[in-house]
Order: sequence, then structure tokens, then C-alpha cells
Amino acid sequence: SSASIGLVLPGTWVLGSLLRSCGIGFTVQTAHCIGAGEKFKAKRILFNGLFTCVFFSLILALIASSISFFLPSWLGSPKDLQNEASWYFLIFSASSPFFALIDFFTGMNQCSGNMKVPGILNGAMCFLDILFNWFFIYRCNLGVKGAALGSVCAVFLTSAVMAIYTFFFSDVFKFEKNIRFDIKKNWKLDFACIKSAMVTSFPVAVESTAFSGALVAVTKIIAPLGAVSLAANSFATTAESLCYMPVYGIQAAAAALTGQSYGAKRNNLVKGFSAITVIYGTLFMAFTGIVMYFLCPVVFRFITPDIQIQQLAVEILRIELFAEPFFGCSIVAAGALRGKGDTLVPGIMNLFSLWVVRIGLSLLLVEKYALKGIWIAMAVELTFRGLILVLRLAVSSEKN
Repeated sequence: SSASIGLVLPGTWVLGSLLRSCGIGFTVQTAHCIGAGEKFKAKRILFNGLFTCVFFSLILALIASSISFFLPSWLGSPKDLQNEASWYFLIFSASSPFFALIDFFTGMNQCSGNMKVPGILNGAMCFLDILFNWFFIYRCNLGVKGAALGSVCAVFLTSAVMAIYTFFFSDVFKFEKNIRFDIKKNWKLDFACIKSAMVTSFPVAVESTAFSGALVAVTKIIAPLGAVSLAANSFATTAESLCYMPVYGIQAAAAALTGQSYGAKRNNLVKGFSAITVIYGTLFMAFTGIVMYFLCPVVFRFITPDIQIQQLAVEILRIELFAEPFFGCSIVAAGALRGKGDTLVPGIMNLFSLWVVRIGLSLLLVEKYALKGIWIAMAVELTFRGLILVLRLAVSSEKN
């Protein structure tokens, strides 16, 4: 079951990254408007972003669902994994609009300066995910299908609560007392707004697709190594997320702070917030990497009873943990650049790093070192990516 999910997990990352990238252009516009003191524009940006993201997610759901029963075989999966993997990907794909909503409302509230409520609701979603997974997997005996349904139910409930908060309680986006007049005034399609958002979002979407596509390519390299390697890779990736997911919160803060400062034309604040957030991200990832290095055997014993998977997961994760500070640099630097609307060049840098450095090294090392070679390639690539994105941020700040 773990190998089945791990097989199509990169496919879900492709979907997730595309859904997130769709809303980025609207969140950047909102941050610039708020920084410039033009909060009245935020509601119209919200509506246009909501319309675009839902429309895009429906198209994406249709396309992804149609390939769900072909994807595992395309990835070179053993036949005994294909059925469950296909069902997991189908359920996830069909639910794309719910994932789009949670990402969009989270981004819009964060860029308006509200980090607390999205943080609380997304945290609550994780606990709901655990509860629903337990219910569907064990009480309903749905196995892998239950794992997908559990996650979808958690996202659906959280996105509904997030929408209610945004429309009725947010200081920036909430309806006025005369809701009908407020909708009539602000809920209008603005193609200039959508076009401007797409100019920012398109490079991110291309980058995210190619980025996640590279992870799919890595999975195809791993698949012939067998179910143990697939499961160990999946569990090690999950454990590593304990190190880097909190830094995406710092990335969101970096995007909001630099975006609002850029909109206010306070270049000294743009430079200062960029430097501070990158330093925080680097130090945080260095700390979590050290903690995980010693804690990971306990984590894997908790996740799986299989000794062989435990041992392999520990070995590969410890290889990559040395690159965590540089990974933190890349995450936060990308957010700071995104806040200024600088997405094209960083996107090209990310793609070169992943497709040339990681994929190239993976192909060279996998024959001799198997799964360990792929994680060595990952560590080298993350170090390289962190260095080039920090350099881009430094150059960009000097130009401003």
C-alpha cells in the first residue's frame, strides 16, 4: 500500500504545484495593492482569482482523471501496485477544485498580512486528515482508496471554513453590510487583472510542472529498484518534509513582506526583509536537519514495521540532510523574489538545477549506488539551487 501511494505521489505534486501556481499572480497583485494603500482593489482581485483558479482546476481535474489508470504503467510500476495506485491518483485528481480553493484562500489571506488564521486552519486540516484516514482505511476497510478519501474530506471541510472566514470575517475581503451591493460592485471579471496575474503565474506554472515532472522522472528511475526502494523513498521524503514544511511558512511571510514593501516603493524594506527571512530559513533548516539526523530512526520505526525499509530510509535521508540549510535558502529566496514579481529567471534556474544537475547525476549514480545514488544527487542539487537563488536575490536587490 505504501509503495502504491509512493509511486503516484510525484503525480499529485504535479497537480498541487499547478494549482498553487495559478493563484500566485493574484496574491502578488493583492500584496502590491495593500502595500500601496489600495485595499479597495483587493476584493476584485479576489473574485477574479477565485474564478480563474476554479475554472483552471476543473480542467486539470478532467485531464488528470482521464490518465489515472495509465499513469502507474507509464512509470514502470510492478503490476501488483497498479490498481491501488490508479485509484489513489483518480480520487486525488477528481478533487482538484478543493485543493485549489484551500491554496487560493490561504495565499490571499497570507498576502493581506493575516498569517494566523490560515496557519490555524491548515494545521487543523492535518489533524482532520489523520482522523479521516483512520476512519476510511480501518473502519470502512478501503485501504489505499480510504487514504485518498480521508485527505479529500479534510481539504473539503477546511476549504469551506476558509471561504466562510474570507467572505465574512476577513478585514480586507469580507462582504460589506449590503452584500448584494458589494457583490455587484466588486464581483466583475477584469481581464486586465487576469492577464497581469497570468504574466506572473505562467513562469511559475511552467517551472512547477517541469519541477514536479522531474520528480516523476526520478520515480521512474526508482521504480525498477523494487517495492522496498519505492516505499523507503516515499517515507524518507515524508520525514524530510518535517524539516522543510515549516520553512514554507517563512517563504509565505517573505512573499507578503517583500510584496507589500515593493508595492509601497520602500526598496530598503524589500532588501531588509529579503535578507532577514533568508537567514531565518537557513538557520531553521540547519537546526531541523541536525535534529532529524538523530531522530529519523525513531520516525521510521513509527511509520513502518518493515526493518529493511526502515534501514534504507535512514541511510538515504541522512545523506540528504547535509544539504538542508541550502534547501532553506532556496525556498525562502524564491518567496522573496516572487513577492517582487520576479518569477521568470528564478524559474529557469530551478529547472536547470533539477533537470540537469539532479536528473543527470541520478542517471550517473543509480547503477552503482542504487537509491543512495539518487539521494546523493538530490543533496548536490539542493546545495547548488540554494546558492544560485541567493545569488539571484542579491543581484536583484542591488538593482532595486
